Amino acid sequence: MSETVVHVLRHGEVHNPDGILYGRLPGFRLSELGVQMAKAAAQALADKTVVHVVASPLERAQQTAEPIAAHFGLSVGVDERLIESANWFEGKKVSPGDGSFRDPRNWWVLRDPLTPSWGEAYQAIAERMFAALHAARIAAEGREAVLVSHQLPIWTLRRHVERKRLWHDPRRRQCGLASLTSFHFDGAKVVGIGYSEPAAHLVAMSATARTAKGA
Repeated sequence: MSETVVHVLRHGEVHNPDGILYGRLPGFRLSELGVQMAKAAAQALADKTVVHVVASPLERAQQTAEPIAAHFGLSVGVDERLIESANWFEGKKVSPGDGSFRDPRNWWVLRDPLTPSWGEAYQAIAERMFAALHAARIAAEGREAVLVSHQLPIWTLRRHVERKRLWHDPRRRQCGLASLTSFHFDGAKVVGIGYSEPAAHLVAMSATARTAKGA
């Protein structure tokens, strides 16, 4: 049986002048730099055999998927399972030194970092992302698919597939803006995971990357 590859792409930089944790809030679109990141990702995939493109319903993910779908003459599908994780701090500033983490009234939300207590359970994220991954594998049997999602869901999926504990230090995530985490399948079995950053030259210019507010 021929190999199937599912590339899971993180969206590009988002226009977020107020520096909030935007999570699932509507209206957060790619910045001008983020649009260029999406094009860089599309260029990196240009010689692949992509037959299936699906994205989170959030605007930034849909925008990131568009140049890829256009290149292959495909439409962008929507899969709710690829959405950003729910987070109690959505809409708030959470930057070190000036955000909601410094407010004692919010500390009760941080009581359990393993589940975590402030948002969607890691296990729930892993299960929905794993289901989306396999749906894409089936849709692209023997060829390649692209899923566009968000940093925490992608990293949680990778740790789940690698059979690592799901709770982790966010500072150690290998999931940059417009990065590709590629799952290689032999049948239904994952036989390899690749990672690349086709927009690294643009990420170096990104305020989001410097302040770690992107999601």
